[in-house]
Amino acid sequence: MGNSALRAHVETAQKTGVFQLKDRGLTEFPSELQKLTSNLRTIDLSNNKIESLPPMIIGKFTLLKSLSLNNNKLTVLPDELCNLKKLETLSLNNNHLRELPSTFGQLSALKTLSLSGNQLRALPPQLCSLRHLDVLDLSKNQIRSIPDAVGELQVIELNLNQNQISQISVKISCCPRLKVLRLEENCLELSMLPQSILSDSQICLLAVEGNLFEIKKLRELEGYDKVCISIILHFQSLQRKER
Repeated sequence: MGNSALRAHVETAQKTGVFQLKDRGLTEFPSELQKLTSNLRTIDLSNNKIESLPPMIIGKFTLLKSLSLNNNKLTVLPDELCNLKKLETLSLNNNHLRELPSTFGQLSALKTLSLSGNQLRALPPQLCSLRHLDVLDLSKNQIRSIPDAVGELQVIELNLNQNQISQISVKISCCPRLKVLRLEENCLELSMLPQSILSDSQICLLAVEGNLFEIKKLRELEGYDKVCISIILHFQSLQRKER
């Protein structure tokens, strides 16, 4: 991408507060953006080839509310990213992340976090400190179990589809705001699905298709009547998408 074209995008972003530069083959975070650290509210650099974020720059976007870096080549995130105290939406789908910074819980304004298609092997415990997080997408990772810490999550929707999950802590039923739980295409036996999800939780939509049991077996569990309508509605939604 030519310097003149990049300058034009920077000039536009200075006026609008939005910098969007997708599908341009960028291998580095544009250093020119350091001129706009006090202007930008949205940055979208999805579908590039960026391998790292510059620590000296990324943490200075004090007004940033939305950061999208989907479909890049990120392997680690700098601690400085967690200085973005006004960040509400962070999209990092389809990168190569294996873990999150230990300071990740400092992103206190975060409401939506998308980490689908990375290489996470466990539920990052830092996420339990995010008190305003509404939607968490951890689908298409390599997570094998859900630990007791999950009970501290404040999310409304948790997507764990297409992992390798075979064990789930009963503490998942303690999530105070969890309404939607997606566990499709994992390695769950019916005996490993905590019955309290059906009987004692706030969950009203449970998606478990593609595991090691038949959906009809759920009918034998206490509390099935509570979620059966949601399961039916989920099937209807899938059918509409296929049409």
